[in-house]
Amino acid sequence: MARKKRIWQPNNFYHIVCRGNRREPLFFHDHDFLTYLYILRKVHERHPFELASYCLMTNHIHIQLRSQTQSVSKVMSLINKRYANYFNNKYNFTGHVFEKRFFDRLINTRIGMLYVGRYIHLNPVEAGVTAFPENYCWSSYQYYQGAETAHFPFLNFVLLDYFSGNLGEKRDRFREFHELTEETMEPEVL
Repeated sequence: MARKKRIWQPNNFYHIVCRGNRREPLFFHDHDFLTYLYILRKVHERHPFELASYCLMTNHIHIQLRSQTQSVSKVMSLINKRYANYFNNKYNFTGHVFEKRFFDRLINTRIGMLYVGRYIHLNPVEAGVTAFPENYCWSSYQYYQGAETAHFPFLNFVLLDYFSGNLGEKRDRFREFHELTEETMEPEVL
């Protein structure tokens, strides 16, 4: 049976999820996380793309990606193939590293962008890995709060543009948005 062709809209971001095969770990050590981020940089050099947010969890990856020059499928194929080669070589494994084709969902609204970014950044909090998103070093949340981004040319802080004020005020509102619960959200934010 043929796989369904993915639709690529170059001006839109996508929420992409990749899981480890049989939900097994994709990352065993800090070096594995760093290698994945290195691969993102290297693929970005040849096939530019933007990430509005990302979170690398032990057995899955969330990214909010837009690619205007190559299809999202092409970009993810390059990233996942390079990481799978690294992973299998390092740990002397064979076979699939990723569970199946990556999940993707088109994000075509302002509120959708905010909620996907929030969902991605709060993933380690929801999983009980950390109490606060700023304490998890394998996500883009820290960069939204002002951490140095020199090694991450693919980051696009578009989510800050949805908040008013100067850069400091936008960062404060961004942080406050992540601290809200569904019960405390304003109706226009829901």
